Order: sequence, then C-alpha cells, then structure tokens
Amino acid sequence: MTPEMLDSWKILPRLMMLAVTIMCFQVTQWYMSLPSPSIEQSGFCSVVFGCLSASFAIWMGGEKK
Repeated sequence: MTPEMLDSWKILPRLMMLAVTIMCFQVTQWYMSLPSPSIEQSGFCSVVFGCLSASFAIWMGGEKK
C-alpha cells in the first residue's frame, strides 16, 4: 500500500467529515433535551453548525480538483 493510494482514497477528509457530522448530531440531541436553553447554549450550537457548514463547503470545493 503506497501513500499515493491512500491519498487517492481521501481517507482523512472522509473521516473528518464523519467526525463533524457525528458531533453535530450529538449536539443536536443534547440541545433538544435541554428544558430551557440559554443564550450561551444556543451560541454554542450555532458555532458547531457553522463549523459543519464550513467543513462541507471546503469539502465540496476540494472535490472540483
């Protein structure tokens, strides 16, 4: 197995997207279970979903190459 083969499979970017997706799912579950979310908790969710959006945009921009 060569480094070029591993690079062509794009394992690391796919694992990172999977990790960010799982993190967003877990944050969603946590936020939905809160009885009365505060402004800080809402801000945290906003940052996490902004991270998902940015990661997805970078992923799609990198696929054009």
